[in-house]
Amino acid sequence: MILLKNANIVNNNQIFSGSILIDGKLIKAIYEGETPEIDADIIDIDGKYIIPGIIDDQVHFRDPGLTYKADIASESRAAIAGGVTSYMDMPNNNPPILTQELLEKKYEDGARKSMANFSFYMGSSNDNLDEILKTNPKNVCGIKVFMGSSTGNMLVDNPETLKGIFSQAPTLVATHCEDEATIKKNTAEFKEKYGLDMPIRMHPLIRSAEACYLSSSMAVKLAKENNTRLHVLHLTTAKEMGLFDNKTPLKEKKITAEVCVHHLIFNDKDYDTYGTKIKWNPAVKTETDRKALLQALIDNKIDVIATDHAPHTADEKDNNYFDAPSGGPLVQHSLVSMLEFYHRGELSLEQIVTKMCHAPADCFSLEKRGFIKEGYFADLVVVDLDNKWTADKSNVLYKVGWSPFDGKEFKSKVLKTFVNGSLVYNDGEFMEDFRGDRLLFDK
Repeated sequence: MILLKNANIVNNNQIFSGSILIDGKLIKAIYEGETPEIDADIIDIDGKYIIPGIIDDQVHFRDPGLTYKADIASESRAAIAGGVTSYMDMPNNNPPILTQELLEKKYEDGARKSMANFSFYMGSSNDNLDEILKTNPKNVCGIKVFMGSSTGNMLVDNPETLKGIFSQAPTLVATHCEDEATIKKNTAEFKEKYGLDMPIRMHPLIRSAEACYLSSSMAVKLAKENNTRLHVLHLTTAKEMGLFDNKTPLKEKKITAEVCVHHLIFNDKDYDTYGTKIKWNPAVKTETDRKALLQALIDNKIDVIATDHAPHTADEKDNNYFDAPSGGPLVQHSLVSMLEFYHRGELSLEQIVTKMCHAPADCFSLEKRGFIKEGYFADLVVVDLDNKWTADKSNVLYKVGWSPFDGKEFKSKVLKTFVNGSLVYNDGEFMEDFRGDRLLFDK
């Protein structure tokens, strides 16, 4: 057994001083205040903070098919260093994950390679509804539907297929919402004006607020008509916030919403500084939109914070607007980035833990994860809130070797990460042969 002693524990909207006893993979006991004498290996946390492991419900680890820029092994390792103990990976691989056979092969790869706990979405296309309906809701996180094309182009735009997915999906449906017709129209207009010298700052005007709203409102409408369990990914606009409910408790919501770290940090003025490094789909938009997303998070219209971690090489990103792919690496820096909001007084520690740990677990009905609770898996992160460091190429762990935060100083640092009761990351050192578990769902 392991006793984590003298910690400030952040859990379930409370912060208290205490200790956590780990027995095997599980939390055996939580002690508030004084800790009884226990025969266990003691790790003195020395007043630092312990939070549940981060659950990232949207990553692209590029495995299989694009492993020259990322793979399950490299990116799960980076995730662990950032305090992400569980992740859910998207199906736009090469080949796309459109059959149950390909999905299970990917799970086999995850079991061999992943340092963190893992789940993989089943992919959708205009013609694989039969395969979608075979998805097991007990051990697959959800069905991914691209209602706008992005990397890997798995666009689903057939109305009958969409209706079939929304009416019959056996588990949660997660959507990328951008209206393809609007994007194509905007692209043609801006290309005529600028040609190949398109300024990157036009990205949020091409992949516009209207394109996002048209698609997300359609998804919400379909979900309401078909009583679908819908999760709308990476929202970016103030206008979309009117689509979501903050009156219903999360566990009772049929329609939930996610925001990504980068959309809470950057705005359209940052394109002049960062260029294609912050080219994402959906696009980073205005400061008004950014503030509206943060307020919606506080007001519980947005339920979950994720990353949409999607690496590309530096050479790929260092390109003209049309040739530079969308996406960037984020899992190593998501928690410390959100803790900057705490240091500025914009979010509390309890709110950050709720949106990055508790809410993803509740949203996806994860079994025994997301909370510091007796009988739950010991996925735990030790954080020093007063330990400044600067992100740069010397300490980045992504396979692509860069991040959009290169050169940024963070005030907080992840010291230790426990996965299923094992100390997998300890101040820069990894338990390299450790492998996480396939996530299970209480559905």
